[in-house]
Amino acid sequence: MSDATEANEPAEQAGAGGSEGGRRVRVVLVDDHRMFRTGVQAEIGRTDVTGVEVVGEAADVDQAVTVITTTRPEVVLLDVHLPGGGGVEVLRRCAPLMTAATDPVRFLALSVSDAAEDVIGVIRGGARGYVTKTITGTDLVDSIFRVQEGDAVFSPRLAGFVLDAFASTDAPPVDEDLDRLTQREREVLRLIARGYAYKEIAKQLFISVKTVESHVSAVLRKLQLSNRHELTRWATARRLV
Repeated sequence: MSDATEANEPAEQAGAGGSEGGRRVRVVLVDDHRMFRTGVQAEIGRTDVTGVEVVGEAADVDQAVTVITTTRPEVVLLDVHLPGGGGVEVLRRCAPLMTAATDPVRFLALSVSDAAEDVIGVIRGGARGYVTKTITGTDLVDSIFRVQEGDAVFSPRLAGFVLDAFASTDAPPVDEDLDRLTQREREVLRLIARGYAYKEIAKQLFISVKTVESHVSAVLRKLQLSNRHELTRWATARRLV
């Protein structure tokens, strides 16, 4: 399976003994890591068992918009950090599909990040929920069907971020230093501040150790810091950990 946009062939209709109540939902997977998409497909894509039919995949923003527009799934599993502008950009460009009078496309964010700003960003963009990649296959299938039905779904503790954000009438202050960092650099920064080793970060984000080192160097340069200890203090002071 390549990282190009893909529309999968429709799965065969399941016979008796399939998913509960014969439920069916058409899903598109959007994530820039092919191995992760393959794993999710293997976990939830057995249509006769789960009721989930994966009808397409994409690895970046442009691919995502194309495959979503082409296949018109009921639910999109959307990673937050994507080449081309991130999950928020996919939501922006797919806004007409989300507000369609008939058969609206609903989005469920599925990300390694549990940062408040990522959660709030995609929810403000129109996603119906946000779950982290630690979720089990069974719970993910349940979340997909709940989103299909119009429910809001969140991993434990993430709902609090959304409630706090929408309860506040004040716009959050702009942090110019933080704004200099890309989404991926922010992700690496948080993991560094939490004490993760480079190898652990690489495994967590599905990137190489060398790429982690490059991100750390970029963060240090942009924030004018000298080492990971200063990074940790900087992130802690801004409650990013």
